[in-house]
Amino acid sequence: MSYHFRKELNDRYLLTSTLAKEIEKKLKKFPEGRIKVKHIGESQYYYYLNSCAEEKLLDKERDNVRIQELIQKNYLEKVLKASKAEALQLKKLIDRYPQTLAEDVYSSLSEDRRKIAKPIVLTDEQFIEQWQNVPYTPKPFKEGVPVYMTMRGERVRSKSEQLIADRLFVNGIPYRYEFPVEVNGKIIHPDFKILKVSVRKDVYLEHCGMMDNPEYSNDVVKRVQEYSQAGIILGDSLFLTLESSTMPFDVRVLDEMIKVSFR
Repeated sequence: MSYHFRKELNDRYLLTSTLAKEIEKKLKKFPEGRIKVKHIGESQYYYYLNSCAEEKLLDKERDNVRIQELIQKNYLEKVLKASKAEALQLKKLIDRYPQTLAEDVYSSLSEDRRKIAKPIVLTDEQFIEQWQNVPYTPKPFKEGVPVYMTMRGERVRSKSEQLIADRLFVNGIPYRYEFPVEVNGKIIHPDFKILKVSVRKDVYLEHCGMMDNPEYSNDVVKRVQEYSQAGIILGDSLFLTLESSTMPFDVRVLDEMIKVSFR
């Protein structure tokens, strides 16, 4: 987990420092001076202030472009100030951030010591192994239905589910297929229970393969509502992949979920 947090700090530092550089370039193209806005009654008036702070009333229509440019300039100056301040503090934090955190200590021990020591804070690898090894009874398959096997050697119920499982596997995303979950007092079997390792959080992926079937699509809506009532919210800890007879499953959607939501 330390790796993920350190990476987030570096990513944010890169974002803020890059933003500051881009704004500095943009500001060079704006005119000198600034705008002062005065309210009198229900009317507002725009005054141009030069470097000596001398005021000149501007005409809203004739000087409209100038007003817009200087207000935008002022906004960018504020964003620049905030970006530089954040980047400065992030750089200090990154420089002072320890290289070894609590969850890293166990891995740094010698092999002999690791055989005896019992880790208090699990490494990501240990946490994943523990999560993957929780036993469960798989949901049974009906006789005579097609057999689809994943790269991991599991049987799934459709070609699309096989593709999803294999995509998760090759991307190193820990998952359990049809792992039983209690939702509102009843046991359901989400297609995929996924471990988002960076925050050690369970998320769920349901593949909805017959969305042009009205009865099936109504069942999907009902299940999403049941998930929501149990605190498993669509877009946060619940994700859907969809297809119909005329709109096949697009693996690019899954790839984006893996990149953005499952790591």
